[in-house]
Amino acid sequence: MEISEKKEPENNNNISQTATPDSSSTTDIIDKESEERQARELKSGLHPLKNKFMFWYTRRTPGVRTQTSYEDNIKKIVEFSTVEGFWVCYCHLARPSLLPSPTDLHLFKEGIRPLWEDSANCNGGKWIIRFKKVVSGRFWEDLVLALVGDQLDYSDDICGAVLSIRYNEDILSVWNRNASDRQGVMALRDSIKRHLKLPHSYVMDYKPHDASLRDNSSYRNTWLRG
Repeated sequence: MEISEKKEPENNNNISQTATPDSSSTTDIIDKESEERQARELKSGLHPLKNKFMFWYTRRTPGVRTQTSYEDNIKKIVEFSTVEGFWVCYCHLARPSLLPSPTDLHLFKEGIRPLWEDSANCNGGKWIIRFKKVVSGRFWEDLVLALVGDQLDYSDDICGAVLSIRYNEDILSVWNRNASDRQGVMALRDSIKRHLKLPHSYVMDYKPHDASLRDNSSYRNTWLRG
């Protein structure tokens, strides 16, 4: 489903306030629950999304990252599963230009936590794009619309996306489940470039989450450049 861009006035307020199944039988149950949810929403006159999503917010504390401290800082903001619910949520979120540094804003599918260690993420990785702060908000919105509207290739392999607000730049990353599937990883890269209309001057880097766990870094020592 394609989500049309909806322009709303900027909100100057701050942000308003599981594991992936391993067996096919559990996956079938989740698929059935998703179908039942979509049927209920259609019956109510709403427009269901393929996936249910959650926005999360992290205000990073400078210093060494530990799993406990990072998990403690992650706050779930809101969830949605329809086009209407998305716009209600999104229009009440602070714009990226108003968020303090360092901050992370996460958009992930239901049941997936924005953690390297989550079972849906642990074998995957992320594509990373660095932006000047003056343009990051527009690219983030385009990425959110593509993700929520299920417009990216290999969408079932996508876990979520993160906007990282930093002092001198902002960083977008798209997380996927399988870092060893090179064809899928490269197809996702091409799809992101196409949907964001990314200028040729922008470089994308890929880093598996197990490498992030080893060097305790999200964006340094990337594995692949595209």
